[in-house]
Amino acid sequence: MKKIDTIDMERLILRELKEIDIQEVHEYASDPDVSKYVPFGPNTLKQTKEFLSMCIEYQYEKDRVDFELAVIEKREDKLIGVCGFHISDRENREGWIGYCLNKMYWGKGYGTDIAKTLLDIGFNQFKLHRIYATCDPDNLGSEKILQKIGMKKEGYLRKHIWSKGSWRDSLLYAILEDEYNYEVTMNV
Repeated sequence: MKKIDTIDMERLILRELKEIDIQEVHEYASDPDVSKYVPFGPNTLKQTKEFLSMCIEYQYEKDRVDFELAVIEKREDKLIGVCGFHISDRENREGWIGYCLNKMYWGKGYGTDIAKTLLDIGFNQFKLHRIYATCDPDNLGSEKILQKIGMKKEGYLRKHIWSKGSWRDSLLYAILEDEYNYEVTMNV
């Protein structure tokens, strides 16, 4: 079992999810605007409870590979979303990241801050070689975040996810360990 310590950022805190987070998670997970470009939602309260239970179960897995973290906005002390870091291939040191925020906090740079921190966790704490992310081709905000954090567009995955009654395309972005280290060095 491996837990991620609370991560204190300039404007945000990332921490393990707790059962008491249900209402704030459901606030964004039930919003049709928030769920427009993701495979879930808008969630019923039951679906949000199932998601939260799954995330909490991850915390007790012996060889944990899934880390879903609450995103807390410091000034308001409010959960504004969830972000995830997942190890998809231990042998090849590969993982992926994701994030989802309450729409009241879009366009404020929080997504970029979160994504940068997830890369830091993956490359520095878990010593990964490659981290990738996908997003809906119409989700221009998320694509912009992936570009800002130094990820390179690797492809366009055609109709590879069955979501909400139809096939969905995704853009594939990734960054390698040496590219990340170069970006960090150049931005110091």
